[in-house]
Amino acid sequence: MRKTIIAAVAASAITGAVAGGMVRLAAAQQTPPAEQAPFEPGQQPGQFGHHGMMGRMGGGMWARMHWMRHMHDGFMHGGFAAPGTFALLYHPADRQLNAGDVQKIAEAFLIWNGNHTWKVADVADNADSVGFAYAAPDGTVIARFSMDKRTGHLARVG
Repeated sequence: MRKTIIAAVAASAITGAVAGGMVRLAAAQQTPPAEQAPFEPGQQPGQFGHHGMMGRMGGGMWARMHWMRHMHDGFMHGGFAAPGTFALLYHPADRQLNAGDVQKIAEAFLIWNGNHTWKVADVADNADSVGFAYAAPDGTVIARFSMDKRTGHLARVG
């Protein structure tokens, strides 16, 4: 019971910190220029459109709601942030992966997930894919995978 309460308090504190950060970030957003029309041509004040929300609530409130919508979209679609938020690298259609690249990716996956005991074994370069296996420290194969050289798509094969 005590562990459950501690976990709930910790989750609540983290949620509050994230919400506070979002509010501060949204408050730092600049409001749109005053000369910008609050409504689009032909739009009535009661209608909501691109600028209609700004006309009814003011620029600061609109900016906060805009930021909250983006954060919600990111969490609801399985990621921390909306797609493209951290898009620093270009993803080519043909990644031109080789056996060494696939081995590094497989090892990085283990480390990223905190597994420092399993090893990558049986790396085999095929015509259009690279096969590999995850093995226990004693060499026992746990699972086999194949990664497409062009797309990087990973498939479990055994």
